[in-house]
Amino acid sequence: MSESIFHSKEQIKAICCIGAGYVGGPTMTVIAAKCPHIKVTVVDVSKSRIDAWNSPTYDLPIYEPGLLELVKETRGRNLFFSTDLETAVKEAEMIFVSVNTPTKTVGVGAGKAADVGYWESAARKISQIVESPKIVVEKSTVPVRTAESMAKVLHSNKRGIKFQILSNPEFLAEGTAIPDLFNPDRVLIGGLQDEDGLGAANRLVSVYKNWVPGERILTTNLWSSELSKLVANAFLAQRVSSINAVSALCEKSGANVDEVARAIGMDTRIGSRFLKSSVGFGGSCFQKDILNLTYLCESFGLPEVAHYWEQVIIMNDYQKKRFAMTIIRELFDNVRGKKIAVYGFAFKKDTGDTRATPAIDVVGHLMEEQALVQIYDPKVKSEQIFTDMKAYVVEKSDNKTLKVEDFVFPQTSYLEAARGAHAIAILTEWDEFLTYDYKKLYDIMETPSFIFDGRNILDHEKLEKIGFKVYSIGRGK
Repeated sequence: MSESIFHSKEQIKAICCIGAGYVGGPTMTVIAAKCPHIKVTVVDVSKSRIDAWNSPTYDLPIYEPGLLELVKETRGRNLFFSTDLETAVKEAEMIFVSVNTPTKTVGVGAGKAADVGYWESAARKISQIVESPKIVVEKSTVPVRTAESMAKVLHSNKRGIKFQILSNPEFLAEGTAIPDLFNPDRVLIGGLQDEDGLGAANRLVSVYKNWVPGERILTTNLWSSELSKLVANAFLAQRVSSINAVSALCEKSGANVDEVARAIGMDTRIGSRFLKSSVGFGGSCFQKDILNLTYLCESFGLPEVAHYWEQVIIMNDYQKKRFAMTIIRELFDNVRGKKIAVYGFAFKKDTGDTRATPAIDVVGHLMEEQALVQIYDPKVKSEQIFTDMKAYVVEKSDNKTLKVEDFVFPQTSYLEAARGAHAIAILTEWDEFLTYDYKKLYDIMETPSFIFDGRNILDHEKLEKIGFKVYSIGRGK
C-alpha cells in the first residue's frame, strides 16, 4: 500500500538536513529564505560548527558572498541549527543528507573510491530514530547506486517503516553558491520510477517550485541523477586540464594561451566557460569526483574509460608541479633560505575553502626545497594552512621529517608577506590583489624581484616597467 507522505498534495512543512557544511548550510538557508512556510533545521554532530552557525555575532563557519545576510534574515524565523538529531529527524517529512564523502584512504578502492561511511552512519541513525515514513534526499556526491545500498540500511528497521530515497545533487560553485541556488541552471531530482518514487520526487519538485521555474527542474531515474553529478564535474575539470595542457605548449611555441582560449571560446560549439588557464583546479569536488568516476569505470570492467578520465587528474598534478618548478628554476635553481611570498591559499576567490587547493602542492614543492614561504590570504586562517601543509608532508612528501613551522609563515598583511621576499607567487585570483601598490612591494623586496602569476590576473607590462621579472601561465616569451 502506498504511503500518503509520498503522495500528499500539501506543501512540505518541515525539512531536516544532516550536515552543516559547505553544501548543507547554504542550501538550507536558501530554502528557508524562499519557503518561509517550511521549518528548516540543520543538524550536525559538531557542536563547534553548530555554535558558529548560531553565533550571536554571526561569525559563520564558512564564507560565501550573500550568505550572512540570508542567515540574518531567516535564523530563528524558520531556519534553525542544532545538534539534536533525534528531534529534527522525527519532526521532518523530508530529510536531506549532506555529509562528507571523501576519497577512501584505506581498503578496497583506496585513493579513488568514495568513502560513504558517513552516509551509511546517517542512514542507520535515521532508521533507528524515525517513527513514520520519510523521504530521504541524497545531497552529498555519492557513487552510482548508493541509494540502493542506503535503502537496504533504512529498511532494516524492525518496525516496517518505509522510505523513499531521492537523488538531488548540488551543482554549486563556491564563491557564487547563493546566486547559483537563487537562479540555478537546473535542479536535478532522481527517484525510483514506481508510484511511490514518482510521488516522492513530485513532493521535492513542489519545494523548488517556490522559486525555480518548472522547466528548469529535471526529473530522472535515481542512477542517472547520481551519475550526472560525477560526469558534470568531470567535464568541467576536463576543460580546465585541456586548456592547461595547451598553456604548456603556448609557453614553448610563443603563443598566448588567453588569446587561444578567446579564439576557440568564440566557437559556439565550444563556448568560453572554464577555459581560463591557471596553476590548476582545486576544491572539494573535481578531483574527488573524477577519482570516484575512474574507480566506477574500473569496477564495471571499463579500464580504457577509467584511464581517459584519470588523465585529467594527471594533467592537473603536472600543471601544479610545473608552476612550482618554474619558480625554482627562475630563482637560479636555489630557493633554500629565500623568502617567497604566496598570495592566496584558497582554491579560488570569494571562499575560504582550501580543500585540494593548488597552493598546497606549490607550497609543498617549495618547502621541500627549503624555501621560506610567507603566505597571505584574506579569508584563510593560519591554523588551516598549517593543517593542510602538515597533511601534505604525511601524504605526499618524500621527506616525512619536514617541520612545516620551519618553512611556512602565514601573514596577516600582504606587505609583510612580501617584505624581504625574492618573489611573489599569485595562487588565488582574489580581486584585492589587483589593487595593491606593486611599486611599494618592489621597494621592500630583494632584487632581482620576481612575480609568478599563476592566475594571469595582473598587468604584466606595468609590473615589468616597475622592475619586476614576470612569469605567467601560457604566455611564451
